[in-house]
Amino acid sequence: MKWSLILFSYLLGSLPSGLVVAKLLGKNDPRLSGSGNIGTTNVLRTLGKKAAAATLLGDVAKGVIPVLAARCLMPEGSAVIYLAAAAAILGHDFSFLLHFKGGKGVATTVGALAALSPAVATLCLVTWVVVVGITRYSSAGALSAAAACPLFALVIIGPGRFTLFCAAVAALLWFLHRDNIKRLLDGTENRF
Repeated sequence: MKWSLILFSYLLGSLPSGLVVAKLLGKNDPRLSGSGNIGTTNVLRTLGKKAAAATLLGDVAKGVIPVLAARCLMPEGSAVIYLAAAAAILGHDFSFLLHFKGGKGVATTVGALAALSPAVATLCLVTWVVVVGITRYSSAGALSAAAACPLFALVIIGPGRFTLFCAAVAALLWFLHRDNIKRLLDGTENRF
């Protein structure tokens, strides 16, 4: 059962929402313009608000659904719940459908966090909104929210699997944003 849940989570996470939305709306592949990413920010820049909203919804759902499925099928606090969440995020970031490339996992991570702890997810979202409002950089908002996430988890939930999960996904998000970090430091990052 647990391996089936983890595999399901990875496969669901691997569905490239941005690409699916582009095809359904008869738009160009978002990987061919802008940052070349399939995530919401690049879809917004290249395909518009409607496509971006649909992409965001799809990517968040990829994080929510596996966690809810695992919580229904496994005992509360089971490591499998966190492994399912991680598999969904890894599926998004390293989709087998895209030759193990993908997005940066922000929306899928938020979806998983929302299903695991709405309070922590809300604080991360508020952090993102405040930082983007001040800097106009989506990547700065994501990096700030990721850095704060394990701290929020530690304060609200306490030490344990959830806090370790938050630290791991924060580290992954920072790793996947390494080019953004370089552009932020160089002053060449695109503003939101």
